[in-house]
Amino acid sequence: MGIVDLVSEIPLFHGLHGEQLEEVVDIVADQTFGRGQPVFSEGEEAAGFYVVVSGRVKIFKLSSEGKEQILHFAEPGESFGEVPMFAGGRFPAHAESIEKSRIFFFPRAVFLELIEKDPSLAMNMLAELSMRLRRFTRLVEELSLKEVPGRLAAYLLYLNGRGDGSGDLELDITKGQLAGLLGTIPETISRILGKMSSLGFIRVRGRRITLLDRQSLEDLSAGGKFII
Repeated sequence: MGIVDLVSEIPLFHGLHGEQLEEVVDIVADQTFGRGQPVFSEGEEAAGFYVVVSGRVKIFKLSSEGKEQILHFAEPGESFGEVPMFAGGRFPAHAESIEKSRIFFFPRAVFLELIEKDPSLAMNMLAELSMRLRRFTRLVEELSLKEVPGRLAAYLLYLNGRGDGSGDLELDITKGQLAGLLGTIPETISRILGKMSSLGFIRVRGRRITLLDRQSLEDLSAGGKFII
């Protein structure tokens, strides 16, 4: 698939016509990152923004003691780093590829020139970013205002909703990464998954998880009691 086709499938650029797409493609830097390779560091000047074409990127913060708090995993088609890029600031977190990843980089100066030339490009981006902000706000609320079992239940429901909704899903991150995202440790994740399985909430087969009792998971996500 050519770069024009790839760019046209990025949600930020949906609806752009041929000439607009060609202008965007002209400024793209096509980059490849190996597993564990930094994309940018917190405090680094935001010289542009990025879009994941393939692979996955971890967005995270580090405490003064070196403890990692995962904020988000950017999946294929997702952009990241746009806000500080538009504001002319610095990146507020670290970004690192967790597997071999192909990433498009859009440099700030020339991209802003495109927006000045064609404001409809900015409107398209604002619509997509607004929808993503609503999703992230809901997810942050679910993952920060609950005990760990409720956070895990909410995350499983989120993954299921992001997929086909059939109840079958696959954890495409390690338990360590999942623990970092939920603010706990891998051992706690394993214990909760085991308890959910014994209660008949889910069935676990390696990384494959089947939601058997969605109502109980929703109750747990809403603050129901759960003793590990």
